[in-house]
Amino acid sequence: MEIADVVEIIGGLCEAGVKAWVDGGWCVDALVGHELREHGDLDIAVSRPDENAMWDWLTAQGFTDHPSPDKSAWNYVVGDDKGRLIDIHVFECDGEGKHIYGVEYPRESLTGHATLGDLEIHCIPPEWMFRFKTSYTPAPKDLIDVQALAEKYGYEIPVTHSKGRNNGE
Repeated sequence: MEIADVVEIIGGLCEAGVKAWVDGGWCVDALVGHELREHGDLDIAVSRPDENAMWDWLTAQGFTDHPSPDKSAWNYVVGDDKGRLIDIHVFECDGEGKHIYGVEYPRESLTGHATLGDLEIHCIPPEWMFRFKTSYTPAPKDLIDVQALAEKYGYEIPVTHSKGRNNGE
């Protein structure tokens, strides 16, 4: 997945009236202001009321369901014939902002804004992205993301996510 793909996908969803929040590694790149590493997919969060419009746009672009081991009604992967993968996280909150369906994004975690390429995006804000990235056992790519967020925003890296912990350095 290249930055041009992300801009095309997020821009297209926006034009289709779908509000999508960029999550995961591309979110970190947007927050720190440059691409840190290669990305195998694009993670997005979409409100359940926008899910059908999202599917309409994705289907028109050639995206179809892609097998994934942790697939659920609210977390699934789609792909196209160009090899682009989108990991979709569907959520829903009631009128007071209380989670009622899908991936449990706290209301405050859906307030970020950043720029990818020349596109202004909705994303997870830095404090929540750091919190999410340090809440599970990290893969090497997560250590890169955590280090970059810590350097940019002054966060203290937990020992579990210290550079070299999982890569033998």
